[in-house]
Parts: sequence; C-alpha cells; structure tokens
Amino acid sequence: MTNTGWFKSSFSDNSSNACVECRITDGTSVRDSKNPTPSFHVPAAAWTAFIAGTKADRFASR
Repeated sequence: MTNTGWFKSSFSDNSSNACVECRITDGTSVRDSKNPTPSFHVPAAAWTAFIAGTKADRFASR
C-alpha cells in the first residue's frame, strides 16, 4: 500500500471505516474514510485553532 500521507486519529478503531482522515501539507486536508472524495483543505492557522479548541474542550456537547 502506498503511503499517501493520510492518517486517522490514534483513538480510531482500525477495524472501522467510519473515521475522519487527515493529511498535513501547507495546511490540513480532511476527508471521510468511507467516501474519500472529495476532501477539503483547512488553512494552517484554522487547523491550529481547531486543535487548540479541541484540547481545551470547547466543542463538547452539553
């Protein structure tokens, strides 16, 4: 298998295809593992803000 640079979270269940995959380039590309086309690109600053918000638990459902 060719390494495309796409990866799943280390928290993902490797037996499932129901995951979001990411690829880091000059920003980040994101796609659905079940339906990989299309993917969408997130600028680096936006991705950094999203990761910081996730770590700070800003997106938890209440």
